[in-house]
Amino acid sequence: MAKRNISSTELAKLVGITPANISILKTGKAKAIRFTTLEKLCQALDCQPGDIIKYEKD
Repeated sequence: MAKRNISSTELAKLVGITPANISILKTGKAKAIRFTTLEKLCQALDCQPGDIIKYEKD
């Protein structure tokens, strides 16, 4: 988001989710994400899924 100079509120509007959900995603507290949401995030941020998510073993 910083590289793209985009705020959480603006990103939420572009993706179609609430700013609260953006916050949950940013803090790593999300348990799941829909592929459609991930796709919209990647479109808005001009990135690949691996740029914004990573696997962490429990």
